[in-house]
Amino acid sequence: MFGFVQQLPLSFLSSSFIALIVGEVVLCILVIVLWIRSRRLKQQLAIFFSGKEAKDLEKILVDQLHEIRELDREIQELFEISNKLRELGMKSIHKTGVLRFNPFKEVGGNQSFCIALLDGKNSGLVITALHTREGTRVYAKPVVAGLAHNFPLTDEERAAIAEAMSPTPPKQV
Repeated sequence: MFGFVQQLPLSFLSSSFIALIVGEVVLCILVIVLWIRSRRLKQQLAIFFSGKEAKDLEKILVDQLHEIRELDREIQELFEISNKLRELGMKSIHKTGVLRFNPFKEVGGNQSFCIALLDGKNSGLVITALHTREGTRVYAKPVVAGLAHNFPLTDEERAAIAEAMSPTPPKQV
């Protein structure tokens, strides 16, 4: 049955035997390397799972996904509320300017005044009170984008509006 092996030259058989031995050694080394890697992986998985099962981890991940979606929805609601507050803030009065003056030369004191009340878009009103011996007269004029709207402005009213629109606050005395 193995008659053909006897017909092969001895050098061929010895080189084939050596090749088989080298192949087996390489395969043994490969098996050892794979066994070491497998062992390390098992240790890492043991640390990762430490008392948990894969189903528990899957449940945790699904719960985290639901929490993230809920937080995303809440952030969107807060963003919408922030935009509404910003719009409301632009409509409210938060720029003011006050100017006291004497409308009559060399008579009386600086008892008359102008107050400019403006929103974030420099619109609002300017109130002027002129004080005389006979009484006080009060005037209100609309302001749109820092300019007069349907009524001419006096120099004092323009100065009060300019003070309100000024980026630097007025100096305290």
